[in-house]
Amino acid sequence: MTTDTGSFSVDHLAQTHEVFNQSRPLVDYNTYEGDTALRQAVQRHGAAWAEDSLSAHGAVTGSAGVIDWGFLANEYKPGFDSHDRQGYRVDSVRYHDSYHQLMRLALEDAGLHSTPWVEPGQGAHVARAARYYLQGQVESGHGCPVTMTFASVPTLRLTPAIANEWLPKVLARGYDPRNIPHMDKAALTIGMGMTEKQGGSDVRANTTTARALGASGPGEAYALVGHKWFTSAPMCDAFLVLGNTSVGLSCFLVPRWRPDGSKNPIQVQRLKNKMGNVANASSEIELRGALGWMVGAQGRGVNAIIEMVAMTRFDCMIGSTAGQRQAVAQAVNHALERSVFGKRLIDQPLMRNVLADLQLEVEGSLAMTMRMGEALDRSLAPGGDDHDKLLLRLGLPTGKYWICKRTPFHAYEAMECLGGNGVTEDFILARLYRDAPINAIWEGSGNVQALDMLRALGRSPEVLDAWYVELAKTRGASPVLDAAVLSVQNALLDSDEVEYRARRLVDQLALTMQASLLLQAGNNAVADAFIASRLGQAGERNYGTLPRGLDVATILQRANPHDF
Repeated sequence: MTTDTGSFSVDHLAQTHEVFNQSRPLVDYNTYEGDTALRQAVQRHGAAWAEDSLSAHGAVTGSAGVIDWGFLANEYKPGFDSHDRQGYRVDSVRYHDSYHQLMRLALEDAGLHSTPWVEPGQGAHVARAARYYLQGQVESGHGCPVTMTFASVPTLRLTPAIANEWLPKVLARGYDPRNIPHMDKAALTIGMGMTEKQGGSDVRANTTTARALGASGPGEAYALVGHKWFTSAPMCDAFLVLGNTSVGLSCFLVPRWRPDGSKNPIQVQRLKNKMGNVANASSEIELRGALGWMVGAQGRGVNAIIEMVAMTRFDCMIGSTAGQRQAVAQAVNHALERSVFGKRLIDQPLMRNVLADLQLEVEGSLAMTMRMGEALDRSLAPGGDDHDKLLLRLGLPTGKYWICKRTPFHAYEAMECLGGNGVTEDFILARLYRDAPINAIWEGSGNVQALDMLRALGRSPEVLDAWYVELAKTRGASPVLDAAVLSVQNALLDSDEVEYRARRLVDQLALTMQASLLLQAGNNAVADAFIASRLGQAGERNYGTLPRGLDVATILQRANPHDF
């Protein structure tokens, strides 16, 4: 049998189709310059002096190479080695180099762990929040050790002997991932281990014990025995943990290595297999007589940790807002270049409704986050602003609850804008969706935040007065907002089944504050649309249900990452 190929051509098999009507990847753009809402917030809240450095960081975080680090850090998950090849216990976590590159960018280049502490002043926390927001749009997992190192500073300062020894290296602009003693490093990171199997958020149920090795009290050495069910970033150089002394629950700084260079018996049992936040390693550990130094007063461990928790909650707000912004930027980028039924998606009325609604969520989240950043600057300034201190006490749990709770559904809706592409791991939307629930759970889930809001009201009723003073800045500007404020005031006067109603109360506090802040910001298109859709429409609503008569064009222009 023979085959005559002389007249047979396979050219028609070489190419089946031309690829067209696909949006280009959102890379090599400036994430700061293309974010009108962020630039205006930076100016409004006292950090205009940082614009040049923020623009430079925006160029870096929008570059194709840095964006690729985010994908690689998630594709190659951390691995764990309990022992080395000779059988020595090492408790070492292996990361892809892209994770280390992101950490260097955050710590060495951007100083996300240290700048407000090293260079305090007007707008310091606002500028740092803006920088963190830009970095968080690249990849969220590496933000965990960055946040914990940043947030550890107020707690470490409670005990001067510890602060004097550790803070110079904690605040240093550097990153050293080697598994070596902290004494041999120039820059250190701090982790945290609070929760145990039986307690979770109820840390007073912790069973870990701490026995004084000599004298007892702040700064003294203890041996800790117990476990921690969640210890994030186990390659940090030391951890703030809670343990029980004879006086009560206390806080301790537990290093990975002892001062004599031997390994401290903090033994990692395994890494958590998480649905999201996979670039960051979270672990289960056992403390087998581990050395730790007491931080803060004995028996006042919760109070010591609260100093840290306030800052981590703030970063949860920033991180979730960053996720919202990146989701909208991707959706708009796609809609600008994808055509269906003869028109670009961005020109389709229903898609315009969806995209504008998604951008309004970002506007509200960013407004509240940056106002809390300004409150941090003002409350931590010499003399401290009492109004802003009270505003933070209610604003941090309220903002953390609301913004983080809104983000998962926001990510899903943005994912749907890309259709089938959105659910594939080749596009960042799938990762944004997997990561979105993490901040809502970390540092206290929704119920914890809502109950903390009630505790703040019960212990310091004046926090509500401060909240109302802030809302009063826009009294009379919107009848709809005025009615919503009156409604929440009446709801808070009703003490019947208040815990049962706590989530609804937080919802109302958050929405009225966001609306007021957007009015104060002065963009009528944004404020009017936010109030009309969030406060003027009754009942539950999905994204893309904005009422008619709004200036959607202005809102979409603010959402466009290329508009600069």
